[in-house]
Amino acid sequence: ALSRDLRRMRFAYESAGLCPLGVGALAGVNYKNDRDFLASALGFDGTTPNSMDTTADRDFALDFLYASSVLGMHLSRFCEELVLWSTAEFSFVKLSDRVTTGSSIMPQKRNPDVAELIRGKTGRLYGNLITLLTVMKGLPFTYNRDMQEDKEPLFDSIDTVKLSLEGMIEMLKDAAFNEAVLRRAVYRNFSTATDLADYLVKKGVPFRKSHEIVGNVVRHCEKTGEDFFTLPVETLRTFEPLISDDVKDVLDPASSTERKLSKGSTAKKEILAQIEALRAQLKK
Repeated sequence: ALSRDLRRMRFAYESAGLCPLGVGALAGVNYKNDRDFLASALGFDGTTPNSMDTTADRDFALDFLYASSVLGMHLSRFCEELVLWSTAEFSFVKLSDRVTTGSSIMPQKRNPDVAELIRGKTGRLYGNLITLLTVMKGLPFTYNRDMQEDKEPLFDSIDTVKLSLEGMIEMLKDAAFNEAVLRRAVYRNFSTATDLADYLVKKGVPFRKSHEIVGNVVRHCEKTGEDFFTLPVETLRTFEPLISDDVKDVLDPASSTERKLSKGSTAKKEILAQIEALRAQLKK
C-alpha cells in the first residue's frame, strides 16, 4: 500500500513540475518574457501550456491532497492494527515508552498515543481535500479570490503527512513483537480448517462436500473440547475414510503458508521476493 502511496506522491510532484510564471493574471502578457528561462532557472520541468488554465488551475494541489488522504488512510489502518495488537487481550506487540503514555487512572495501562494521534489525523487530511474541492467546484475561468483558500489546506496537509510519517518511523523502530504469543494465537480458532477442506478436495472430494465434512469436525471439537490441530487420524477417518496419516502436516499451522503456491502469496519464498522487490523500488 505504501508503495502505491509513493507512486501517487511522485505523480503529485510531477504535476507541480510546470512553471506558471510569465502567463500574467489572465490571458498572457503584452511584453516579451522568457518563460523557458524562468522554468529552467527555478528547476521546473517545463512551462504550463495555457495562460487561462494556468491561472485557474489548482489540480496540482488537489493531486497532493488526494495522495495525502490515501496515505493517511493507509497509515490509519496500520495504526489501528497496532492499537488492537498492543492491548492486553492480544499482546502481539509492545510499543516503546517513547510512543506511549501511562493512563491517567490505570497505572498498568500503556496508551498507544502516537498510533491514535496518527489515526485521528486522517480525518484532517480528508477535510483538507474536501475543502479545496469545494472551493474549486463552482469557479469560472480564470482567477477568483476564493482560490486564496488553497494555502491553508495544502500547507496543513504537508505538515500533517510529515508528522505522521515521522511518528510511524519512531513507533515501528522500537516495536517489540511477541513471537510466542503470536505463535500461540495461530493454534486457535481452527485456523487450518480450510487447509483440511482443500486436502479433501485433492483426495477427490467435491469442495461442497469437503466443506460440510470439515464443518462437522469443527462442531465435534467444540462439543468435546478436543484440540483440532492434534486430532487423531482415527477420529478424523470417522468423518471421511479418505483421510490418511499425511493429514497431520495439513492441520499444522506452521506448514500452512508453505502450501500456498500463487505468486504474491504468504509462502516464505514469496514474502522474501516481495521484500526484495520493495527494497529495489525504494532505491529508485
